[in-house]
Amino acid sequence: MKKVLVTGGTVFVSRYIAEYFVSRNWDVYVLNRNTRKQSAGVHLIHADRHCLGDSLKEYSFDLVIDNAYTGRDVILLLDALGSYGDYFLISSSAVYPEDTAFPFKESSPLGENKYWGRYGTDKIEAEEILQERNPNAYILRPPYLYGPKNNVYREAFVFDCALAGRKFYLPKDGSMKLQFFHVDDLCRLLESILLKKPSQHIFNVGNRETVSILDWVSLCYQIAGKQLDCVPVSPEIFQRLYFCFYDYEYCLDVSRQQEILESTKPLRQGLQESYDWYIHHKEEVVKKPYFDYIDKNLAN
Repeated sequence: MKKVLVTGGTVFVSRYIAEYFVSRNWDVYVLNRNTRKQSAGVHLIHADRHCLGDSLKEYSFDLVIDNAYTGRDVILLLDALGSYGDYFLISSSAVYPEDTAFPFKESSPLGENKYWGRYGTDKIEAEEILQERNPNAYILRPPYLYGPKNNVYREAFVFDCALAGRKFYLPKDGSMKLQFFHVDDLCRLLESILLKKPSQHIFNVGNRETVSILDWVSLCYQIAGKQLDCVPVSPEIFQRLYFCFYDYEYCLDVSRQQEILESTKPLRQGLQESYDWYIHHKEEVVKKPYFDYIDKNLAN
């Protein structure tokens, strides 16, 4: 039985990862402040990662899965750990500047992205410090993650529109492309890397195929069992006021990932899983006031 440490473990990605490895009969420890309900089957290490002291020194982990946001997060955790084996940092595609030619490759230059700002530059710093301290660590750069437990108001926003029988206010003609990665595929990739131990240590991760906004919204309405009626919105209106993604199209080259993980979950299946979870956990999603803006400024 492998012993794994997951930082966080109470919200979306880290919670899903923790529960995934519990289901694989791993010995899963989560590090958090115990302000939310803990998942069944995990061992809680009750601590603030910014004030760890000796709370981790007594442990020996086969694997650390870190959702660090900053370089300081990485430094403090590495300084606090006792012995450990493999280390994974869940980074982000936000490390690539928006004006870089895509598809972004792992070798593409990193830098500030105007849409993601400090979130992206902090992730760059976290990557750089980790590589300095542990060159054998693995770094994963996902696009938009989705799936059950997603507390970010993305697919849930479209489901709410559909379930309320609302028209959908579509950015321009809906042709802008999005790239997703199901959180279950992220977990399967972690397992595959552990098994195969590739020589590469940085991976863009995600579905190979992108999807247009229109097709993504259409899928969400179909899954909710509703008919889609779209209203195009002028590009002069700031997209994030009424829609759940920035007006920013990009694509990751995931060919390196495909050598390790041959297939990913079909988008329709993944969105169905998201819907099935959401209708029973609506209160767990952090909602944004898109409807208020739409009703006051866009609706006839």
